[in-house]
This record gives sequence, structure tokens and C-alpha cells, in this order.
Amino acid sequence: MEALGLLLHGFAVLLTWKTLLLMMVGLVLGVFVGVLPGLGGPNGVAILLPLTFSMDPTSAIVMLSCIYWGALFGGAITSILFNIPGEAWSVATTFDGYPMAQQGKAAEALTAAFTSSFIGSLVAVLLITFLAPWISSFALKFGPPEFFAVYLLTFCSFVGLGREDKHKTVIAMSLGLLLAGVGMDTVSGQLRMTFGSTDLLRGINFLVAVIGLFGISEILLTMEERLALRGHAASISLRTVLAVWKDLPKYWMTLLRSSVIGCWLGITPGGAIAASFMGYNLAKRFSKDPDSFGKGRIEGVFAPETAAHASGTAALLPMLALGIPGSGTAAILLGGLMVWGLNPGPLLFVEHKDFVWGLIASMYLGNVVGLVLVLSTVPIFASILRVPFAAVAPMIVVSCAIGAYAIQNAMFDVWLMLGFGVVGYVFKKIKIPLAPFTLALVLGSRAEDAFRQSMIISGGNMKVFWANGLVGTITTLAILLLFWPLIDRLIASISKPGAPAAKAEA
Repeated sequence: MEALGLLLHGFAVLLTWKTLLLMMVGLVLGVFVGVLPGLGGPNGVAILLPLTFSMDPTSAIVMLSCIYWGALFGGAITSILFNIPGEAWSVATTFDGYPMAQQGKAAEALTAAFTSSFIGSLVAVLLITFLAPWISSFALKFGPPEFFAVYLLTFCSFVGLGREDKHKTVIAMSLGLLLAGVGMDTVSGQLRMTFGSTDLLRGINFLVAVIGLFGISEILLTMEERLALRGHAASISLRTVLAVWKDLPKYWMTLLRSSVIGCWLGITPGGAIAASFMGYNLAKRFSKDPDSFGKGRIEGVFAPETAAHASGTAALLPMLALGIPGSGTAAILLGGLMVWGLNPGPLLFVEHKDFVWGLIASMYLGNVVGLVLVLSTVPIFASILRVPFAAVAPMIVVSCAIGAYAIQNAMFDVWLMLGFGVVGYVFKKIKIPLAPFTLALVLGSRAEDAFRQSMIISGGNMKVFWANGLVGTITTLAILLLFWPLIDRLIASISKPGAPAAKAEA
């Protein structure tokens, strides 16, 4: 009941004309960046983040979170009408969404995508509402060893549970940790890796790196691919919406299963991409007619969209309660909170109740308003795709440059942004994931501070990370997750003792 009372307080904070206007602006901008193949949720949030620095934290985070919700909705438009995933997690939506559009059922597919997105996000927001306060109150017991153990758990889980190649994840994370150490050492006050440059005394600004890694690199990739957009027209009528909603109860198990998968992979570093594919594959596996998937089945739209949006929303839970982002976008929002002087974690729920519960209330309201917005404006946003990309790209690059310069009024940051844009482009070409790199860049300095404080407390004794049941459990779990692929392989070989011998005989 306490959570409900705090949530009502959050709605009271949120329901001002100024905040509601910013919410609408954020949703429209979010759908816009979600529709354009060169942008997307993380990129849009990264590019527009500097524009919110003059706002109060509550208004700024509400606008940015609504950009994220809007982008989640907008990605489905390109997937279904143009067979071009607006987001990486929208790939699975194209499997059945685009065939439905080819069969003249684009309106049904879009309605299914938007509705399932709303359901997945709603389940995740309910999870955040009731679990975040409990997690944060539990985390008040944490000291430097416990915090380092949590950071270690996050890094190890990205390596052990991530879907990317393990060595590429380690490379990306190592580079992020290396760059996080540039500038002044917060413990000793010594300069590190500045190479005599006064511009590097402040370190590498996280926002500058993110704008380049996500915004500029996507522009370079899109310019290289020279996307030619040919799609199907669509307009959604009330009759179509009601017909799809009438059939929703038939797919309750798919919606529930995908929501659970999405929430789990959002809290852990599995991510929305893994969630969407897992939701789709499980829906196909448990279907009575699996051969119909990939040929325009509406359940093939429900499953990935529900899972992806549940995952994208649930990723904010560890970010708010522990200060550990569960996705790339959550990491960008974490950086924004730190810029505004807010430290995500257990004390956030004690010291900044208005902010936290206003944000959670905006998730409810933003999803409802976003659903109505996209259902009524699909033709408008679909027409954006017919604007030549040559006209859109320069505006995006200029907005990136303005955003990077505005952070510290330094031209060096603009050049740094362009450099990170090239790095991001190369990373994407050779399939090195950006999420671990971003995570390490954001949390690297905080993890180092927690580790060194732990060493000072213990006199350099590593046993401090097993000093009590809480920190020992987290540290052990982190090590297990780091080596989970090997453990999983060992368990599989033990459970099938005849398999290696049979393979050797062959």
C-alpha cells in the first residue's frame, strides 16, 4: 500500500501543464527518432540529452524517458511497413509483421505491435513500482565492498550471459574501463593518461562519447548502406483496433510468457534483442501450428514486441534502485542523472522521492498517451520515411555537434565526438558490442573508487569481498556468471556422458 501512496504522490508531481507538455514533446520526438533508421531510442536519448540540462531534473528525465517510450513504439512502424527494423530488437517483428503488411493487414499488424508494446511496458512498470522500493531499502546495507561486488556482478554477467562473442565483450569492456580512467585520479589526485593535454584533465565526458558512438556512427552506417525505402501504406481505423483487441484473450499465454521473459532479460544484461528473439522462438515452439510463423501470423508480432518492450522498461529497475543500468539506454539515462547531481541507488528513493515517483508515474501515463498517439498518427510518421535521408542526415550531425559542444563549451569535445563516431562505426562493422563499452565507461570510475576504498578499509586484503554473507554471495555469484559458459558446457558434458565418445568415434 505504501507503494500505491507514493505512486499517487508521483502523479501529483507529474500532473502540471509544463510536465505534460514536455511528455507530449518527448513522445513525438521519440516516435520520430524510432521511425528513422539512422536513429533509434539510445541514439535519440543521447543526442537530445544536452538539450535538457537547463530543465529541472524531473522535467528532464520525464521528457527523456518519453523519448525512449516513443522510440520503442516507432521502431515497429518501419519493421512492419518497410521491412527495415527501426531498432535492433525490432528484427523479430519483421518476420511476421512485414508479411502481414504484404497481405494487406498492415493496420492489424501495427495495432498488434503497439498494443503488445503497451502490455509489455505496463507489466514492467508494475514490477518497478513494487520492487524498486524494496530493492533500494535492502541496498542501504551496502558499503564499498558490496557496491564493488555489484559492479563486478554487472560486468561479469555481461560477459557470461551476453549473446555476443565473449572475447568481443571483454575487448569492449576493457576499452571502456581504460577510457574511464583518463583524467584526475579521484583518490590520489594524480593525472592519468592526459599526455600533457589540458582538455583531458576533466577526463572523457560520457555524454560526448555516447553521442558519437550512437549518433554519428549510425549516420555513417546509414550513408554507407544508402537505404532505399519502399513500403506499404497504412492507416488504422477504430474498427481494426477493436477487432485486434477482441482477439487478445486468445493470446494471453503468449503475452504473459513474453512479459516475464522481457522483465527477466531487462533486469539481467540479456537485453531487449535477446528478449524479442526468445519471445518469438518460444511462441513458435509452443504453437499448435509453428509452420505458420514467418508467413504473416499475428502471434509472431505479439510475442517479440511484448518481450522487447518489457525488457526495455525493466532495464530501468536496477538503474534506479542500485545505480546499475540494465541496457544501453538506461546507461545513458544514468549519465544524465549524474549530470543533474542525482546519484541513482538506494538513497535516491529517500532523498529525491518527488523525482523517482514522478518518473515512475510518467511511465504509466507516457505509455497510455503513447499508445493513443501512435494509433492515431501512423500515416504521418510513416511519411517521414519518404523524406530523402540526404536531407535528414546533416540536421542530425549538426544537432550532435551542438549537443557535444554545449556540455562544456569546448570545441575539443566536438572533435572527440567525431572520433568516437568513427570508433562506433568500426565497432559495428566488426561486431564489437557498444553496450558493454558504454557500461564500462559509465561505471568504470565508480567501480574503481569502490574497489580502492575497500582495499583501504581492509588494508589490501582481498578477503574483504567475502567478509560477510551479503558481499560474499554477490562476489561468488559474479565469478560463477563470468565462467558460466564453461560451467554450462561442463554440465552438458556430464549429463550426456556418451556424446564425446560418440563424436570421437565418428
